Amino acid sequence: MGADRDTPRAGGRNGRSRRVRQRAPERSPRARSERRPVVPRTPLTAWLSRPLADFHLILALCGTLGALGIVMVLSASSVASYSPGSDSSVYALFQKHLMFVAVGAVAFWLGVRIPLSRIRALSSTAMVVCLGLLALVLTPLGTYSNGSQGWFVIGPVSLQPVELAKVALALWGAHILVVKYEVLHQWRHLLVPVVPAALVMFALVMAQPDLGGTITLAVVLLALLWFAGAPKSLFGIILVGAVAGAVALALVAPYRFERVTAFLNPDADPLGGGWQASQALYALADGGLFGKGLGQGQSKWMYLPNVQHDFIFALIGEELGFVGCLVVLGLFGLLGFVGLRIAMRNLDPWIRIVAGTLTTWVVSQAAVNIGYVVGLLPVTGVTLPMISYGGTSLVVTMLLFGLLANCARHEPEAVAALRTQGPGKFGRLMRLPAPEPYRPPARRRGGGRAGSGRTGRPARRADRTGRAVAGERRRAAPEYGRRTTSRSTARRTAVPRRGRR
Repeated sequence: MGADRDTPRAGGRNGRSRRVRQRAPERSPRARSERRPVVPRTPLTAWLSRPLADFHLILALCGTLGALGIVMVLSASSVASYSPGSDSSVYALFQKHLMFVAVGAVAFWLGVRIPLSRIRALSSTAMVVCLGLLALVLTPLGTYSNGSQGWFVIGPVSLQPVELAKVALALWGAHILVVKYEVLHQWRHLLVPVVPAALVMFALVMAQPDLGGTITLAVVLLALLWFAGAPKSLFGIILVGAVAGAVALALVAPYRFERVTAFLNPDADPLGGGWQASQALYALADGGLFGKGLGQGQSKWMYLPNVQHDFIFALIGEELGFVGCLVVLGLFGLLGFVGLRIAMRNLDPWIRIVAGTLTTWVVSQAAVNIGYVVGLLPVTGVTLPMISYGGTSLVVTMLLFGLLANCARHEPEAVAALRTQGPGKFGRLMRLPAPEPYRPPARRRGGGRAGSGRTGRPARRADRTGRAVAGERRRAAPEYGRRTTSRSTARRTAVPRRGRR
C-alpha cells in the first residue's frame, strides 16, 4: 500500500505528462476537423473546377442560343416573307438571318482570337469612330426606317452604329476607369471623361430617335461605374435623374406618351396602342405548358406585328409553352452566372470590368425584352439577344460572346493549362494563340504603384483615400519643399569631381 501511495510522487512531472498524453487523442486536429462542414464534391462541382470550364460554357451557351434563334426565326419569318403575287420566297428572311449568323461567327472568332491587350489599345480609336458614325447617321447619309434614322444602308448591307457604340463605350470606359483607379475617390476623376462621353452618345442616339438603344447604353454606363467601385450614392442620383428624364421624354413625344398610357392601361385602346401587348399575352396564354408545337403558332399570321424582331419570346411561349420559356430564362440566367464568374476569377482589373459589363449588358437587354413581352415594362423596341431576327444586333452579340470567351481563357488557371498542356481541341480548331499571363504594372519610384501588389488587384477605396489625405497633410506642412541642409553645408560635404572640368 505504501509503494502504491509513493508512485505518483516518484513520477512527479512524468506522471502528469503521461496523463496529458493519454488525453491528447481527444483534442487532436483530426477530431476538430471532423466537426467542420465539408462541401460535397459532386460531378458538377468537379467539372466546374476545371481550368477551361467557363470557356466551354460560353461556347455552349452561344451555340445553344444561336440554334434556338435559327429555329424560331424560321418559324416566325415564313409568314412575313410571303407576299402574294410576287416571286419572293417564304425563306427570304430566314436566309438573311443565316447570313447574319455566318458574319456573327466570324465576329465571334475575331473576339476570341485577337489579344485582349490589342483590343484595349484600340478602344480609344473605336470610341472616336463610333461617335463620328453616330453623328453621320443623322445626316442625309443615314436611312430612315421603322420610325428612326439610325441605319447606314449600302445595297443589301445595313449597319446600325448604336450597336457598335455600346461595345466601344464598354471597352474604352473600362480602360479609362482602370487607368484612373487610384483617384476614383474624387468625383471629378470618377465622372470625367466617361460620363460626358456617354451623355454625348445618349444625345446622338435620342436624336434619331432610338429609346431602346439609349436604355442599353445607360445599362452599359451603370455597369461600368458599378464594377469600378463607384459609391452607391451616385447610383441613387442617377436613378432620380433617369426617372426625371424618362418623364420628360414621355411628355415631349406623343408616341412615347401613348406607349406609357398603353402600358398602364392596355384595355383602354386594345386595337391601337395596346394591340401588341395584348396579342403577346394572348400568345403566351395559348401556349399552355408544352405549347402548340413548332410552326403551329397563330400569332405570326399578322396578329402580332414584328414577331420575328421584338416579340419572338411570345412566339416561343405559344409554340414551346411554359417549358420553352423556362429554358430561355435558364440559359440567360446561366450566362449571368458564368459571366460574373469569369469577372471574379480574373486578376486583370480591365478584364474584370469588361467581363462584368458585357454580361450585365446582354442579360439586362434580355430582361427588358422579356419584361415588356409579359407586360411588366413598356414597349421599348429592344431585341432578344441571339434569338431575334438578325442584323447588326446579332453580329455584335456574337462578338460579345467571343470577348467573354477570350476573357475566360485569361483566367490564371486557364492560362497555366493552355501554356503547359496545349491549346486543346477548340483551340486547335479555331487556331487560338496561347494567352499571356497577367503581369501587374511596374512599380514606380518612391514606393511603387499604389494598390498594385503581387496579384495586381487595385487598392481598397479606404486605402486610396488615406494616401490622398496623407499626401495633402504632407504638402500642407511648413517644412514641405524646403531643403534639409543649407547650401553651404551641401557645398562643404560635396565630393569633388575627378577629371577635366
